[in-house]
Amino acid sequence: MQSSLKFKDLGSDFFAQVHTQKLENSSLIHINESLRQELSIKANEIELLSICSGEKPLANESPISTVYAGHQFGYFVPQLGDGRSCLIGEIDGLELSLKGAGTSPFSRGADGRAVLRSSIREYLCSIAMQGLNIPTTRALALVNSTSQVYREHVENAAIVTRVAESHIRFGHFEYFASQGHNENVKKLADFVIKYHMVELEQGDYLGLFKQVIESTSIMIARWQAQGFSHGVMNTDNMSILGLTIDYGPFSFMETYDPAFICNHSDTQGRYSFERQPSVALWNLQRLAGALESLIQEDQLKDALSTYEKILVKEYSYLMRSKFGLILQDEGDNNLINNFLDLLYTQKKDYHRSMRMLLNQNENLLGDNFKSWLKDYKKRMNKEENLTQSLNLMKQFNPKYILRNYLAEVAIREAEDLQKYEEIDILFRLLEKPFDNHLDYESYDSEPPDWAKNLELSCSS
Repeated sequence: MQSSLKFKDLGSDFFAQVHTQKLENSSLIHINESLRQELSIKANEIELLSICSGEKPLANESPISTVYAGHQFGYFVPQLGDGRSCLIGEIDGLELSLKGAGTSPFSRGADGRAVLRSSIREYLCSIAMQGLNIPTTRALALVNSTSQVYREHVENAAIVTRVAESHIRFGHFEYFASQGHNENVKKLADFVIKYHMVELEQGDYLGLFKQVIESTSIMIARWQAQGFSHGVMNTDNMSILGLTIDYGPFSFMETYDPAFICNHSDTQGRYSFERQPSVALWNLQRLAGALESLIQEDQLKDALSTYEKILVKEYSYLMRSKFGLILQDEGDNNLINNFLDLLYTQKKDYHRSMRMLLNQNENLLGDNFKSWLKDYKKRMNKEENLTQSLNLMKQFNPKYILRNYLAEVAIREAEDLQKYEEIDILFRLLEKPFDNHLDYESYDSEPPDWAKNLELSCSS
């Protein structure tokens, strides 16, 4: 089992050695078995618990926490870093990180812990995003404990073991650039090219930036098509590889509303659903600023100008697929936008409404959709193979998403009853969200009244 962390090759300017802090009565409450097999981890559950709780090092590797900066809600913070997470090792080119394993030099006075509530949400959302084909960090295991931490109230501490090819963020580059340490900006860029963009030649920093733009734009397009709202798109939460990272107050939009805000701490709506594409571009501009010592300004601007084209192309493909539109027709954009306008004015559920299109039954969507459905059926008649169109729709419109109320039920059972069956059920449904799962039809339901005003914050 490979364990040596390549990130350590960058040197001590980039990280601090840390010691994980033991949890009381830790227990392994869920394992991502497919990821465990992919990593060829032979450890039994007792041994795996000791690794994923931070009690035992992975192949004698000492953990590290990395340092970075970031723009948080538009304001630059010159030093952040892994305040409650640490890299514990590497297996087959994939880094393993413990989130919630205790303090580091970058904790800024916090306790370095994660709570069970947020850990369950991150664990489940990681598999949900993977199931939806959205680039993401993954989660290997979920650990609970009786250690107590205080957020809005006293909660159990927990740890998620995260897995990714790299956990490097835009903020890593911002940190060194803001200090004028251009030699470390170069060193970090060389590292990314050598290990994570191997098709590039060493020194091709413009190629690196172009790849970041492309992967970021594709990630954002997929967020938008599947109604995902991240909630805290700070530059320190943006992956250099275009992976969805740092699941805080995220939410899958239910009632369609472009102005949807999932984080009640975001009082200005900076990170609302409809603003995510423009925020991602703003974040890329901040990364461009951090790379100015390596890339000419005009080249950076030219590269940034491709962002919108790449995003629109990917988003258009995804939305056309969701509507089963294979052939090109000049009226397609209006057809799609008119449907979304109806969802907004009629306060309809985004995902359920898209699945209902498979039936093309006007009674399911209501009288207000009758005229639109006539136009849609007329458009579908132009398709050469209706069966192929319907199959495409089934592949791009999930039946199951991680609705807040489903996560809340799983969280309450785990917190109050120490029962984890709901976590396992949701994990299996979200792993294959496009399948019918006939015995679990109720998990496709809209939220009950008690769950319609659930609020999410950055606190975890």
